[in-house]
Amino acid sequence: MVKEVNRFRDWIFKKVHTNNLVYNTCWEDPRCDRQLLDFDQNSEIVMITSAGCNALDYLMDSPKRIHCIDMNPRQNALLQLKLKTFEQTDHDQLFQLFGTGVDKHIKKVYEKNLRPALPDFAQEYWDQNLNFFNGKGPRKSFYHFGTSGTFAWLATKYLKSQKELYRSIKKLFESKDIEEQRQWYFKIEESLMNKIVEWLLNRHITMCLLGVPRSQQELFVEKYDRGALGFIQECLRNVFTNLPIQENYFWKVYFDGYYSKECCPNYLKEENFEAFRSQTHKIQTHNNTISGFLKANPGQYSHFILLDHQDWLASNDVPALREEWELILQNSRPGTRILLRSAASEVDFFPDFVLDALEFEQEETARTHKLDRVGTYASVYMGIVK
Repeated sequence: MVKEVNRFRDWIFKKVHTNNLVYNTCWEDPRCDRQLLDFDQNSEIVMITSAGCNALDYLMDSPKRIHCIDMNPRQNALLQLKLKTFEQTDHDQLFQLFGTGVDKHIKKVYEKNLRPALPDFAQEYWDQNLNFFNGKGPRKSFYHFGTSGTFAWLATKYLKSQKELYRSIKKLFESKDIEEQRQWYFKIEESLMNKIVEWLLNRHITMCLLGVPRSQQELFVEKYDRGALGFIQECLRNVFTNLPIQENYFWKVYFDGYYSKECCPNYLKEENFEAFRSQTHKIQTHNNTISGFLKANPGQYSHFILLDHQDWLASNDVPALREEWELILQNSRPGTRILLRSAASEVDFFPDFVLDALEFEQEETARTHKLDRVGTYASVYMGIVK
């Protein structure tokens, strides 16, 4: 019976991830990545696309090439829309779409400037989903679409129904210093982490909306008495009591539904627009797996950014995990840096040949992990090819 239930849960997760835009913004802190990975003008990066925000952020370091790979072509379609907005419009238009998340004139801009420049699948996708930006209907912002955005919208609706709690959270986000943040956070924590929220967060469909597969959900249940809520409570406590909220655009965008010009990703800052526009040609998208990409595009890459997808491989397809590592090492050079995150506090799935081939940096990795403004991963690993 347990096997049947797990198969059904995995089927739901696959359906969610193969038929929807899952991530409308990246949920990993690129500032930490850049400190760890030490990009330069010779860097050739292989990474998972997600929402494309971090690939754009890496242009701050002027790398040679960035290959963005995703099995979900909708994620690449989002990055392609961002790239073409850079290339075909101006900063005001870019911020309208991806800063405020609303443009009532999007159809005109899309038809004239963006659609002709997009590849076929991206055209088809945005032809059908341009309403994400038009501000009509109950969901007013692009950041309330996609599966993660849908969850954010529902969560915000719930918070707004709890008027005192909602006002207190607004005060938390308006805090001027760490001490004020702590006061507001500890005032709201018990109300925020109630039994209703606990029940919702421990539902499989909720975790699917957030992009969390069953294998990662099981890690929460094994370690925390309150399951996913226990994990999230630990994460939030660190983020909101130890790190300045004024620069935390990750949590603010899901609470507000938009970025402000003072608190937004680097790619949305006006002072970076021309430098980013001149480098968009460096970013290439590929609808593939990491292994499939490396088979089709062998090379000596300097960086691999794997997010947390190996958690799923370790629980569901160990041969594919081994193959991926074999291909990564075959396509690396001495000194290549490989970054991955995990929902597990300690990863035990690295094959022996990986442990032999890599030197895992620990001191700087641990330091930046504590400074991660997202804070939703239990561990981070950076291996350097010997």
